[in-house]
Amino acid sequence: MKKIELIMDSHALDLALTRITHQIRENHSDLSKLAIVGMQTRGVFLAKRIAEKIKSMESKELPVGVLDATLYRDDYRTSLKQPKVKVTDIPFNTNGKTIVLVDDVLYTGRTVRAALDALTDFGRPGIIRLAVLIDRGNRELPIRADYVGKKITTLANQEVALNVREIDDEDSLWLMELEEGD
Repeated sequence: MKKIELIMDSHALDLALTRITHQIRENHSDLSKLAIVGMQTRGVFLAKRIAEKIKSMESKELPVGVLDATLYRDDYRTSLKQPKVKVTDIPFNTNGKTIVLVDDVLYTGRTVRAALDALTDFGRPGIIRLAVLIDRGNRELPIRADYVGKKITTLANQEVALNVREIDDEDSLWLMELEEGD
């Protein structure tokens, strides 16, 4: 893949997460039922940052979970040659909770559908909301995000790649172009 355009630098990424955090706070005045679940891989780091921002604003520590939806994907037997299953860790009771599911990129909606299936295996949340850093359109399923950092339009031969300082040593979001062999 080849980098085409820097969509967000570290500052823009932080502003987007701060805006999402404020929107979550405005829509959920009762934080006692709220929990955050990050989708593997980079959604986990975004979820933790949102939880930290809420903690610094409200002095309230929210439960944070980690979700891997690999085995719930509808293409894991056909498209994924060797599925790489990662950690799922939801250390709280989800029954009746308001869960904010966090991912880095929303595209077709298929990953979110898989995540909803995986999440409901842990119980019956009262409400599930979706927060994404980037909505790149081109949905295949009727899924929308409740909280969006930025909307962009992409082509079929493009992808969006998020780098987070926790594993990539920098915060940046790039529009990438697929090359032959990708």
